[in-house]
Amino acid sequence: MSMTEQKAMHWYDGGRPIHATHPYVTAIQTLDTPFAVVSESGTPSVQIDGTAVFGRDRPSQHAKPMLAWVNALTPDQLGDASFCRDYGVRLPYVVGAMANGIASTRMVIATARGGMIGFFGAAGLSTSAIEAAIIEIKSAVGDAPFGINLIHSPQVPQQEHETVALLRKHGVVNVSASAYIKLTPAIVAYRATGLSREHGEVKIGHRVLAKVSRPEVALQFLNPAPTAMLDDLRAQGIITQEQHALALITPMADDLTAEADSGGHTDNRAAPVLIPQLIALRDRIVADRDFVGMVRIGAAGGLSSPAAIAAAFAAGAAYVVTGTINQACIEAGTSEFVRDLLSTVGATDVTMAPSSDMFEAGVKVQVLKRGTLFAMRANQLYTLYKSCGSIDDIDDKTRANIERTIFQMPLEEVWQACVSFFSTRDPEELTRADKEPKHKMALIFRWYLGLSSRWAITGEPTRHMDAQIWCGPAIGAFNDWTNGSFLAEPKNRDVVTVAVNLMAGAAALTRAREMQRQGVHPNLAATTWTPRKVIDQNLRGQNVHKA
Repeated sequence: MSMTEQKAMHWYDGGRPIHATHPYVTAIQTLDTPFAVVSESGTPSVQIDGTAVFGRDRPSQHAKPMLAWVNALTPDQLGDASFCRDYGVRLPYVVGAMANGIASTRMVIATARGGMIGFFGAAGLSTSAIEAAIIEIKSAVGDAPFGINLIHSPQVPQQEHETVALLRKHGVVNVSASAYIKLTPAIVAYRATGLSREHGEVKIGHRVLAKVSRPEVALQFLNPAPTAMLDDLRAQGIITQEQHALALITPMADDLTAEADSGGHTDNRAAPVLIPQLIALRDRIVADRDFVGMVRIGAAGGLSSPAAIAAAFAAGAAYVVTGTINQACIEAGTSEFVRDLLSTVGATDVTMAPSSDMFEAGVKVQVLKRGTLFAMRANQLYTLYKSCGSIDDIDDKTRANIERTIFQMPLEEVWQACVSFFSTRDPEELTRADKEPKHKMALIFRWYLGLSSRWAITGEPTRHMDAQIWCGPAIGAFNDWTNGSFLAEPKNRDVVTVAVNLMAGAAALTRAREMQRQGVHPNLAATTWTPRKVIDQNLRGQNVHKA
Protein backbone atom coordinates (compact mmCIF):
# COMPACT_ATOMS: atom_id res chain seq x y z
CA MET A 1 0.00 0.00 0.00
CA SER A 2 1.38 3.39 -1.02
CA MET A 3 1.82 6.32 1.33
CA THR A 4 -1.17 8.04 -0.37
CA GLU A 5 -3.33 5.00 0.24
CA GLN A 6 -2.23 4.76 3.89
CA LYS A 7 -3.28 8.39 4.50
CA ALA A 8 -6.48 8.25 2.46
CA MET A 9 -9.55 9.59 4.25
CA HIS A 10 -12.05 8.76 1.46
CA TRP A 11 -12.25 6.32 -1.44
CA TYR A 12 -13.68 6.05 -4.92
CA ASP A 13 -14.68 2.59 -6.05
CA GLY A 14 -15.43 1.35 -9.57
CA GLY A 15 -14.94 4.63 -11.41
CA ARG A 16 -13.61 5.20 -14.88
CA PRO A 17 -11.39 8.04 -16.05
CA ILE A 18 -12.69 10.80 -18.30
CA HIS A 19 -10.93 10.52 -21.64
CA ALA A 20 -10.78 14.09 -22.90
CA THR A 21 -8.15 16.60 -23.91
CA HIS A 22 -9.03 18.64 -20.84
CA PRO A 23 -10.62 16.25 -18.30
CA TYR A 24 -11.04 18.90 -15.60
CA VAL A 25 -12.93 21.17 -17.98
CA THR A 26 -15.14 18.33 -19.18
CA ALA A 27 -15.88 17.16 -15.64
CA ILE A 28 -16.66 20.57 -14.17
CA GLN A 29 -18.73 21.81 -17.07
CA THR A 30 -20.83 18.66 -17.41
CA LEU A 31 -23.03 20.08 -14.72
CA ASP A 32 -25.44 17.19 -14.24
CA THR A 33 -22.73 14.57 -13.58
CA PRO A 34 -20.87 14.18 -10.26
CA PHE A 35 -17.18 13.33 -10.44
CA ALA A 36 -14.19 12.50 -8.29
CA VAL A 37 -10.51 13.29 -8.45
CA VAL A 38 -8.55 10.22 -7.37
CA SER A 39 -4.93 9.28 -6.94
CA GLU A 40 -3.98 6.84 -9.68
CA SER A 41 -0.45 5.57 -9.03
CA GLY A 42 0.34 8.88 -7.37
CA THR A 43 -1.12 10.96 -10.24
CA PRO A 44 -4.48 12.83 -10.05
CA SER A 45 -7.16 11.37 -12.31
CA VAL A 46 -10.67 12.70 -12.97
CA GLN A 47 -13.23 9.89 -12.85
CA ILE A 48 -16.98 9.31 -13.07
CA ASP A 49 -19.52 6.47 -12.71
CA GLY A 50 -18.02 5.18 -9.48
CA THR A 51 -19.10 5.16 -5.86
CA ALA A 52 -17.76 7.65 -3.36
CA VAL A 53 -17.07 6.12 0.04
CA PHE A 54 -16.40 8.53 2.88
CA GLY A 55 -14.26 7.12 5.67
CA ARG A 56 -10.89 5.50 6.24
CA ASP A 57 -11.98 1.92 5.57
CA ARG A 58 -11.13 0.88 2.03
CA PRO A 59 -14.28 -0.68 0.47
CA SER A 60 -12.37 -2.92 -1.98
CA GLN A 61 -8.86 -3.56 -3.22
CA HIS A 62 -9.75 -1.68 -6.43
CA ALA A 63 -10.87 1.48 -4.61
CA LYS A 64 -8.64 4.49 -5.16
CA PRO A 65 -7.84 7.29 -2.71
CA MET A 66 -10.25 10.15 -3.37
CA LEU A 67 -8.70 13.61 -3.36
CA ALA A 68 -11.93 15.51 -4.11
CA TRP A 69 -15.60 14.83 -4.68
CA VAL A 70 -17.88 17.24 -6.59
CA ASN A 71 -21.64 16.79 -6.75
CA ALA A 72 -23.80 17.60 -9.76
CA LEU A 73 -25.02 21.17 -9.79
CA THR A 74 -27.33 22.43 -12.52
CA PRO A 75 -28.49 26.09 -12.70
CA ASP A 76 -31.95 25.26 -11.36
CA GLN A 77 -30.28 24.04 -8.15
CA LEU A 78 -28.77 27.44 -7.40
CA GLY A 79 -30.55 29.69 -4.93
CA ASP A 80 -33.81 28.72 -3.24
CA ALA A 81 -35.89 26.00 -4.90
CA SER A 82 -39.07 27.56 -3.51
CA PHE A 83 -38.57 30.60 -5.75
CA CYS A 84 -38.84 28.45 -8.87
CA ARG A 85 -41.77 26.54 -7.44
CA ASP A 86 -43.78 29.61 -6.40
CA TYR A 87 -43.26 31.54 -9.61
CA GLY A 88 -43.47 28.51 -11.89
CA VAL A 89 -40.08 29.08 -13.50
CA ARG A 90 -37.12 26.87 -14.32
CA LEU A 91 -34.32 29.13 -13.07
CA PRO A 92 -34.08 31.54 -10.09
CA TYR A 93 -33.24 34.38 -12.46
CA VAL A 94 -35.19 37.62 -12.85
CA VAL A 95 -34.97 40.11 -15.71
CA GLY A 96 -35.42 43.42 -13.93
CA ALA A 97 -37.87 46.18 -14.83
CA MET A 98 -35.81 48.90 -16.51
CA ALA A 99 -37.98 52.03 -16.78
CA ASN A 100 -39.62 53.60 -19.83
CA GLY A 101 -40.19 50.22 -21.42
CA ILE A 102 -36.48 49.42 -21.76
CA ALA A 103 -37.49 46.12 -20.18
CA SER A 104 -39.84 45.77 -23.13
CA THR A 105 -42.80 43.54 -23.90
CA ARG A 106 -40.54 41.67 -26.32
CA MET A 107 -38.00 41.10 -23.55
CA VAL A 108 -40.59 39.94 -21.01
CA ILE A 109 -42.15 37.55 -23.54
CA ALA A 110 -38.76 36.06 -24.48
CA THR A 111 -37.89 35.62 -20.80
CA ALA A 112 -41.18 33.85 -20.05
CA ARG A 113 -40.69 31.49 -22.97
CA GLY A 114 -37.16 30.81 -21.73
CA GLY A 115 -38.37 29.49 -18.39
CA MET A 116 -37.65 32.59 -16.29
CA ILE A 117 -39.58 35.65 -15.18
CA GLY A 118 -39.20 39.20 -16.46
CA PHE A 119 -40.89 42.40 -15.32
CA PHE A 120 -42.08 45.00 -17.80
CA GLY A 121 -40.52 48.45 -17.26
CA ALA A 122 -43.74 50.40 -16.67
CA ALA A 123 -42.14 53.32 -14.79
CA GLY A 124 -42.37 56.56 -16.71
CA LEU A 125 -45.06 55.31 -19.11
CA SER A 126 -48.67 56.41 -19.44
CA THR A 127 -51.53 54.31 -18.10
CA SER A 128 -52.68 53.49 -21.64
CA ALA A 129 -49.17 52.33 -22.63
CA ILE A 130 -48.97 50.09 -19.56
CA GLU A 131 -52.37 48.56 -20.32
CA ALA A 132 -51.39 47.89 -23.92
CA ALA A 133 -48.22 46.17 -22.72
CA ILE A 134 -50.12 43.95 -20.27
CA ILE A 135 -52.54 42.87 -22.99
CA GLU A 136 -49.71 42.14 -25.44
CA ILE A 137 -47.71 40.10 -22.93
CA LYS A 138 -50.69 38.07 -21.68
CA SER A 139 -51.70 37.27 -25.23
CA ALA A 140 -48.20 36.04 -26.08
CA VAL A 141 -47.20 34.03 -23.00
CA GLY A 142 -50.46 32.37 -21.98
CA ASP A 143 -50.01 30.84 -18.53
CA ALA A 144 -46.25 31.47 -18.38
CA PRO A 145 -45.22 33.83 -15.55
CA PHE A 146 -44.44 37.51 -16.04
CA GLY A 147 -44.68 40.68 -14.01
CA ILE A 148 -45.13 44.44 -14.18
CA ASN A 149 -43.17 47.15 -12.39
CA LEU A 150 -45.00 49.24 -9.80
CA ILE A 151 -42.92 52.30 -8.94
CA HIS A 152 -43.45 54.62 -6.02
CA SER A 153 -44.71 57.93 -7.46
CA PRO A 154 -44.80 60.50 -4.64
CA GLN A 155 -45.05 63.39 -7.10
CA VAL A 156 -47.85 61.76 -9.13
CA PRO A 157 -49.64 59.38 -6.70
CA GLN A 158 -52.57 58.99 -9.07
CA GLN A 159 -50.31 57.15 -11.50
CA GLU A 160 -49.62 54.52 -8.86
CA HIS A 161 -53.33 54.04 -8.14
CA GLU A 162 -54.14 53.78 -11.85
CA THR A 163 -51.40 51.17 -12.35
CA VAL A 164 -52.74 49.05 -9.49
CA ALA A 165 -56.23 49.29 -10.99
CA LEU A 166 -54.83 47.96 -14.27
CA LEU A 167 -53.01 45.12 -12.54
CA ARG A 168 -56.20 44.00 -10.81
CA LYS A 169 -58.32 44.48 -13.93
CA HIS A 170 -56.09 42.25 -16.05
CA GLY A 171 -55.24 39.71 -13.36
CA VAL A 172 -51.52 40.48 -13.12
CA VAL A 173 -50.28 38.42 -10.18
CA ASN A 174 -46.61 39.42 -10.02
CA VAL A 175 -45.33 42.91 -9.27
CA SER A 176 -41.84 44.34 -8.96
CA ALA A 177 -42.03 47.17 -6.43
CA SER A 178 -39.29 49.78 -6.76
CA ALA A 179 -38.20 53.20 -5.45
CA TYR A 180 -40.37 52.93 -2.33
CA ILE A 181 -39.34 55.03 0.62
CA LYS A 182 -42.50 54.19 2.50
CA LEU A 183 -45.52 52.03 1.80
CA THR A 184 -48.50 53.61 0.05
CA PRO A 185 -52.22 52.74 0.02
CA ALA A 186 -51.86 51.67 -3.62
CA ILE A 187 -49.31 48.90 -3.07
CA VAL A 188 -50.95 47.82 0.19
CA ALA A 189 -54.28 47.52 -1.64
CA TYR A 190 -52.67 45.43 -4.37
CA ARG A 191 -51.14 43.05 -1.83
CA ALA A 192 -54.22 42.75 0.36
CA THR A 193 -56.77 42.26 -2.41
CA GLY A 194 -54.90 39.13 -3.47
CA LEU A 195 -55.22 37.42 -0.09
CA SER A 196 -57.72 34.64 0.62
CA ARG A 197 -58.09 31.37 2.52
CA GLU A 198 -58.00 28.03 0.80
CA HIS A 199 -58.38 24.78 2.79
CA GLY A 200 -57.54 26.71 5.94
CA GLU A 201 -54.28 28.12 4.54
CA VAL A 202 -53.51 31.68 3.49
CA LYS A 203 -53.34 31.94 -0.29
CA ILE A 204 -51.28 34.81 -1.73
CA GLY A 205 -52.76 35.81 -5.06
CA HIS A 206 -50.68 38.96 -5.63
CA ARG A 207 -46.94 38.38 -5.31
CA VAL A 208 -44.66 41.33 -4.54
CA LEU A 209 -40.96 41.28 -5.35
CA ALA A 210 -39.59 44.47 -3.79
CA LYS A 211 -36.24 46.10 -4.53
CA VAL A 212 -34.52 47.91 -1.65
CA SER A 213 -31.10 49.14 -0.63
CA ARG A 214 -31.84 50.39 2.88
CA PRO A 215 -32.75 48.37 6.01
CA GLU A 216 -35.42 50.86 7.08
CA VAL A 217 -37.25 50.34 3.79
CA ALA A 218 -36.68 46.58 3.93
CA LEU A 219 -38.41 46.45 7.32
CA GLN A 220 -41.64 47.75 5.79
CA PHE A 221 -41.73 44.90 3.27
CA LEU A 222 -40.62 42.24 5.74
CA ASN A 223 -43.55 43.10 8.01
CA PRO A 224 -47.31 43.21 7.37
CA ALA A 225 -48.89 46.44 6.15
CA PRO A 226 -49.60 49.16 8.76
CA THR A 227 -52.86 48.55 10.61
CA ALA A 228 -54.08 52.11 10.10
CA MET A 229 -53.65 51.87 6.35
CA LEU A 230 -55.51 48.56 6.26
CA ASP A 231 -58.29 50.09 8.38
CA ASP A 232 -58.70 52.90 5.84
CA LEU A 233 -58.81 50.48 2.92
CA ARG A 234 -61.46 48.39 4.67
CA ALA A 235 -63.51 51.50 5.50
CA GLN A 236 -63.42 52.51 1.83
CA GLY A 237 -64.60 49.06 0.79
CA ILE A 238 -61.40 48.37 -1.15
CA ILE A 239 -60.56 45.27 0.91
CA THR A 240 -62.82 42.86 2.77
CA GLN A 241 -62.80 42.04 6.47
CA GLU A 242 -61.10 38.72 5.71
CA GLN A 243 -58.44 40.39 3.58
CA HIS A 244 -57.86 42.90 6.38
CA ALA A 245 -57.32 40.07 8.87
CA LEU A 246 -55.02 38.11 6.55
CA ALA A 247 -52.98 41.21 5.69
CA LEU A 248 -52.19 41.66 9.38
CA ILE A 249 -50.29 38.34 9.41
CA THR A 250 -48.79 38.40 5.91
CA PRO A 251 -45.54 40.25 5.07
CA MET A 252 -45.84 42.91 2.38
CA ALA A 253 -43.40 41.07 0.11
CA ASP A 254 -42.74 37.50 -0.93
CA ASP A 255 -39.26 38.42 -2.12
CA LEU A 256 -36.92 41.24 -1.16
CA THR A 257 -34.13 42.14 -3.58
CA ALA A 258 -30.95 43.62 -2.13
CA GLU A 259 -30.07 46.26 -4.73
CA ALA A 260 -26.34 46.94 -4.72
CA ASP A 261 -24.45 49.35 -7.01
CA SER A 262 -26.56 49.56 -10.16
CA GLY A 263 -27.62 51.71 -13.10
CA GLY A 264 -30.12 54.54 -12.69
CA HIS A 265 -31.28 55.30 -9.15
CA THR A 266 -28.81 53.66 -6.78
CA ASP A 267 -27.35 54.04 -3.30
CA ASN A 268 -24.09 52.56 -4.62
CA ARG A 269 -24.28 49.88 -1.93
CA ALA A 270 -21.79 47.02 -1.72
CA ALA A 271 -23.39 43.62 -2.31
CA PRO A 272 -21.20 41.72 0.23
CA VAL A 273 -22.51 44.11 2.89
CA LEU A 274 -26.14 44.47 1.84
CA ILE A 275 -27.12 40.86 1.07
CA PRO A 276 -26.12 39.37 4.46
CA GLN A 277 -27.46 42.46 6.22
CA LEU A 278 -30.95 41.91 4.80
CA ILE A 279 -30.80 38.16 5.41
CA ALA A 280 -29.93 38.79 9.06
CA LEU A 281 -32.70 41.37 9.34
CA ARG A 282 -35.21 38.92 7.87
CA ASP A 283 -34.09 36.17 10.22
CA ARG A 284 -34.48 38.41 13.29
CA ILE A 285 -38.04 39.26 12.28
CA VAL A 286 -38.89 35.61 11.66
CA ALA A 287 -37.52 34.68 15.08
CA ASP A 288 -39.63 37.33 16.81
CA ARG A 289 -42.91 37.09 14.90
CA ASP A 290 -45.17 34.39 13.49
CA PHE A 291 -45.98 35.47 9.94
CA VAL A 292 -47.20 33.63 6.88
CA GLY A 293 -44.29 32.24 4.87
CA MET A 294 -40.64 33.24 4.73
CA VAL A 295 -39.59 36.29 2.72
CA ARG A 296 -36.77 35.31 0.37
CA ILE A 297 -33.78 37.62 -0.11
CA GLY A 298 -32.46 38.05 -3.65
CA ALA A 299 -29.60 40.01 -5.15
CA ALA A 300 -29.29 42.72 -7.79
CA GLY A 301 -26.63 45.17 -8.90
CA GLY A 302 -23.35 44.31 -10.57
CA LEU A 303 -24.49 40.84 -11.68
CA SER A 304 -23.02 40.47 -15.15
CA SER A 305 -20.57 37.56 -15.07
CA PRO A 306 -20.67 33.96 -13.87
CA ALA A 307 -18.34 34.88 -11.00
CA ALA A 308 -20.66 37.66 -9.80
CA ILE A 309 -23.74 35.42 -10.05
CA ALA A 310 -21.95 32.61 -8.17
CA ALA A 311 -20.85 35.07 -5.48
CA ALA A 312 -24.43 36.30 -4.99
CA PHE A 313 -25.71 32.77 -4.48
CA ALA A 314 -22.77 31.97 -2.19
CA ALA A 315 -23.75 35.00 -0.08
CA GLY A 316 -27.19 33.45 0.43
CA ALA A 317 -29.28 35.00 -2.36
CA ALA A 318 -32.42 33.01 -3.16
CA TYR A 319 -32.49 34.43 -6.71
CA VAL A 320 -30.68 37.00 -8.83
CA VAL A 321 -31.94 40.04 -10.74
CA THR A 322 -30.15 41.56 -13.73
CA GLY A 323 -30.66 45.01 -15.21
CA THR A 324 -27.88 46.93 -16.95
CA ILE A 325 -26.79 44.00 -19.13
CA ASN A 326 -30.34 43.45 -20.41
CA GLN A 327 -30.29 46.97 -21.85
CA ALA A 328 -27.53 45.68 -24.14
CA CYS A 329 -29.72 42.83 -25.44
CA ILE A 330 -31.56 42.87 -28.74
CA GLU A 331 -35.00 42.74 -27.08
CA ALA A 332 -34.39 45.89 -25.02
CA GLY A 333 -36.69 48.81 -25.73
CA THR A 334 -33.85 51.11 -26.64
CA SER A 335 -31.92 52.14 -29.73
CA GLU A 336 -29.25 50.35 -31.72
CA PHE A 337 -27.04 53.34 -30.94
CA VAL A 338 -27.26 52.54 -27.20
CA ARG A 339 -26.70 48.80 -27.65
CA ASP A 340 -23.64 49.38 -29.83
CA LEU A 341 -22.21 51.93 -27.40
CA LEU A 342 -22.75 49.67 -24.40
CA SER A 343 -20.75 46.90 -26.09
CA THR A 344 -17.63 49.10 -26.04
CA VAL A 345 -17.47 50.34 -22.46
CA GLY A 346 -15.58 49.32 -19.36
CA ALA A 347 -16.47 49.16 -15.68
CA THR A 348 -15.10 52.65 -15.01
CA ASP A 349 -17.03 54.32 -17.84
CA VAL A 350 -19.94 55.29 -15.58
CA THR A 351 -20.64 58.28 -13.36
CA MET A 352 -23.35 59.97 -11.31
CA ALA A 353 -25.59 62.71 -12.68
CA PRO A 354 -28.67 64.63 -11.44
CA SER A 355 -31.97 62.78 -11.82
CA SER A 356 -34.92 64.28 -13.64
CA ASP A 357 -37.61 63.24 -11.18
CA MET A 358 -35.78 64.39 -8.02
CA PHE A 359 -33.62 67.17 -9.45
CA GLU A 360 -34.35 69.79 -6.79
CA ALA A 361 -33.55 67.35 -3.98
CA GLY A 362 -30.11 66.70 -5.43
CA VAL A 363 -30.78 63.00 -6.04
CA LYS A 364 -28.48 61.42 -8.63
CA VAL A 365 -28.58 58.47 -11.00
CA GLN A 366 -25.74 56.35 -12.36
CA VAL A 367 -25.27 56.77 -16.10
CA LEU A 368 -22.83 56.06 -18.89
CA LYS A 369 -20.18 58.74 -19.33
CA ARG A 370 -18.32 57.31 -22.33
CA GLY A 371 -19.60 58.47 -25.71
CA THR A 372 -21.96 61.08 -24.28
CA LEU A 373 -21.70 64.49 -22.62
CA PHE A 374 -24.97 64.12 -20.72
CA ALA A 375 -23.47 63.73 -17.24
CA MET A 376 -21.18 66.75 -17.63
CA ARG A 377 -23.99 68.93 -18.97
CA ALA A 378 -26.53 67.76 -16.38
CA ASN A 379 -24.10 68.50 -13.56
CA GLN A 380 -23.48 71.95 -15.05
CA LEU A 381 -27.22 72.65 -14.90
CA TYR A 382 -27.44 71.50 -11.30
CA THR A 383 -24.53 73.75 -10.34
CA LEU A 384 -26.37 76.69 -11.91
CA TYR A 385 -29.56 75.72 -10.08
CA LYS A 386 -27.75 75.73 -6.73
CA SER A 387 -26.01 79.05 -7.34
CA CYS A 388 -28.82 81.05 -8.97
CA GLY A 389 -32.20 82.16 -7.68
CA SER A 390 -33.81 82.25 -11.10
CA ILE A 391 -33.12 82.01 -14.81
CA ASP A 392 -32.57 85.77 -14.83
CA ASP A 393 -29.63 85.40 -12.45
CA ILE A 394 -27.61 83.44 -15.02
CA ASP A 395 -25.02 85.70 -16.67
CA ASP A 396 -25.44 86.40 -20.38
CA LYS A 397 -22.36 84.45 -21.49
CA THR A 398 -23.34 81.30 -19.59
CA ARG A 399 -26.94 81.55 -20.74
CA ALA A 400 -25.92 81.86 -24.38
CA ASN A 401 -23.62 78.87 -23.98
CA ILE A 402 -26.22 76.52 -22.46
CA GLU A 403 -28.84 77.63 -25.00
CA ARG A 404 -26.45 76.76 -27.82
CA THR A 405 -24.86 73.54 -26.51
CA ILE A 406 -27.39 71.98 -24.11
CA PHE A 407 -30.88 73.17 -24.99
CA GLN A 408 -30.22 74.05 -28.64
CA MET A 409 -32.94 76.69 -28.41
CA PRO A 410 -33.70 79.86 -26.39
CA LEU A 411 -34.79 79.22 -22.81
CA GLU A 412 -38.05 81.03 -23.53
CA GLU A 413 -38.93 78.29 -26.02
CA VAL A 414 -37.99 75.61 -23.49
CA TRP A 415 -40.32 77.22 -20.97
CA GLN A 416 -43.20 77.21 -23.46
CA ALA A 417 -42.62 73.49 -23.97
CA CYS A 418 -42.79 73.04 -20.19
CA VAL A 419 -46.06 74.99 -20.04
CA SER A 420 -47.54 72.79 -22.76
CA PHE A 421 -46.48 69.62 -20.96
CA PHE A 422 -47.52 70.50 -17.41
CA SER A 423 -50.82 72.10 -18.45
CA THR A 424 -52.25 68.63 -18.92
CA ARG A 425 -50.00 66.50 -16.71
CA ASP A 426 -49.74 68.59 -13.52
CA PRO A 427 -50.97 72.23 -13.64
CA GLU A 428 -49.95 72.79 -10.02
CA GLU A 429 -46.32 72.76 -11.15
CA LEU A 430 -47.02 75.85 -13.27
CA THR A 431 -48.85 77.59 -10.43
CA ARG A 432 -45.86 77.02 -8.18
CA ALA A 433 -43.44 78.19 -10.88
CA ASP A 434 -45.32 81.50 -11.15
CA LYS A 435 -44.72 82.08 -7.44
CA GLU A 436 -41.21 80.60 -7.21
CA PRO A 437 -38.70 81.64 -9.91
CA LYS A 438 -36.24 79.01 -8.71
CA HIS A 439 -38.82 76.27 -9.30
CA LYS A 440 -39.41 77.63 -12.79
CA MET A 441 -35.68 77.29 -13.41
CA ALA A 442 -35.79 73.71 -12.13
CA LEU A 443 -38.61 72.82 -14.55
CA ILE A 444 -36.63 74.27 -17.46
CA PHE A 445 -33.55 72.28 -16.51
CA ARG A 446 -35.64 69.13 -15.99
CA TRP A 447 -36.84 69.49 -19.58
CA TYR A 448 -33.33 68.55 -20.72
CA LEU A 449 -32.91 65.80 -18.14
CA GLY A 450 -36.27 64.24 -18.99
CA LEU A 451 -35.85 64.27 -22.76
CA SER A 452 -32.26 63.01 -22.62
CA SER A 453 -33.40 59.51 -21.66
CA ARG A 454 -35.96 59.56 -24.47
CA TRP A 455 -33.25 60.60 -26.96
CA ALA A 456 -31.27 57.53 -25.90
CA ILE A 457 -34.23 55.21 -26.35
CA THR A 458 -35.13 56.56 -29.78
CA GLY A 459 -31.51 57.00 -30.85
CA GLU A 460 -32.17 60.59 -31.93
CA PRO A 461 -29.17 61.21 -34.24
CA THR A 462 -28.89 64.91 -33.42
CA ARG A 463 -28.74 64.16 -29.70
CA HIS A 464 -26.28 61.29 -29.36
CA MET A 465 -24.00 63.41 -27.20
CA ASP A 466 -26.94 64.22 -24.90
CA ALA A 467 -28.18 60.66 -24.45
CA GLN A 468 -28.87 59.71 -20.84
CA ILE A 469 -28.11 55.99 -20.60
CA TRP A 470 -28.77 54.44 -17.19
CA CYS A 471 -25.85 52.13 -16.59
CA GLY A 472 -23.88 50.52 -13.79
CA PRO A 473 -20.30 49.20 -13.78
CA ALA A 474 -21.71 45.72 -14.45
CA ILE A 475 -21.66 46.39 -18.18
CA GLY A 476 -17.86 46.57 -18.13
CA ALA A 477 -17.55 43.19 -16.43
CA PHE A 478 -20.03 41.76 -18.93
CA ASN A 479 -17.96 43.04 -21.86
CA ASP A 480 -14.80 41.63 -20.29
CA TRP A 481 -16.41 38.21 -19.89
CA THR A 482 -17.87 38.10 -23.40
CA ASN A 483 -14.75 39.52 -25.10
CA GLY A 484 -13.65 37.22 -27.91
CA SER A 485 -16.90 35.22 -27.84
CA PHE A 486 -20.00 35.45 -30.04
CA LEU A 487 -21.68 37.51 -27.28
CA ALA A 488 -19.21 40.32 -27.88
CA GLU A 489 -21.36 41.26 -30.89
CA PRO A 490 -24.46 43.31 -29.90
CA LYS A 491 -26.60 41.49 -32.50
CA ASN A 492 -25.98 38.16 -30.72
CA ARG A 493 -27.01 39.30 -27.26
CA ASP A 494 -30.48 37.91 -26.69
CA VAL A 495 -31.76 37.95 -23.14
CA VAL A 496 -32.29 34.19 -22.73
CA THR A 497 -28.89 33.18 -24.15
CA VAL A 498 -27.22 35.70 -21.83
CA ALA A 499 -29.19 34.48 -18.81
CA VAL A 500 -28.61 30.78 -19.36
CA ASN A 501 -24.90 31.28 -19.97
CA LEU A 502 -24.57 33.31 -16.79
CA MET A 503 -26.41 30.71 -14.72
CA ALA A 504 -24.60 27.72 -16.25
CA GLY A 505 -21.31 29.53 -15.80
CA ALA A 506 -22.13 30.27 -12.15
CA ALA A 507 -22.89 26.59 -11.53
CA ALA A 508 -19.65 25.51 -13.20
CA LEU A 509 -17.61 28.03 -11.24
CA THR A 510 -19.25 26.91 -7.98
CA ARG A 511 -18.20 23.33 -8.77
CA ALA A 512 -14.65 24.43 -9.58
CA ARG A 513 -14.43 26.30 -6.28
CA GLU A 514 -15.66 23.22 -4.41
CA MET A 515 -12.84 21.20 -5.93
CA GLN A 516 -10.32 23.90 -5.03
CA ARG A 517 -11.64 23.98 -1.48
CA GLN A 518 -10.65 20.33 -1.18
CA GLY A 519 -7.12 21.12 -2.27
CA VAL A 520 -7.28 20.15 -5.95
CA HIS A 521 -6.48 23.03 -8.30
CA PRO A 522 -7.41 22.61 -11.98
CA ASN A 523 -5.99 24.66 -14.82
CA LEU A 524 -7.37 28.09 -15.67
CA ALA A 525 -9.63 26.78 -18.45
CA ALA A 526 -11.58 24.71 -15.93
CA THR A 527 -12.57 27.82 -13.96
CA THR A 528 -13.64 29.84 -17.01
CA TRP A 529 -17.06 29.57 -18.65
CA THR A 530 -16.89 30.69 -22.27
CA PRO A 531 -20.30 31.76 -23.59
CA ARG A 532 -21.86 29.24 -25.97
CA LYS A 533 -24.72 29.53 -28.41
CA VAL A 534 -26.52 26.34 -27.45
CA ILE A 535 -26.66 24.98 -23.93
CA ASP A 536 -27.76 21.42 -23.35
CA GLN A 537 -31.09 21.03 -21.54
CA ASN A 538 -29.31 19.20 -18.71
CA LEU A 539 -27.25 22.32 -18.04
CA ARG A 540 -30.31 24.59 -17.97
CA GLY A 541 -32.08 22.46 -15.38
CA GLN A 542 -35.45 20.80 -15.44
CA ASN A 543 -38.80 22.44 -16.13
CA VAL A 544 -40.71 23.46 -13.05
CA HIS A 545 -44.48 23.69 -13.19
CA LYS A 546 -46.44 25.87 -10.84
CA ALA A 547 -48.44 23.93 -8.29
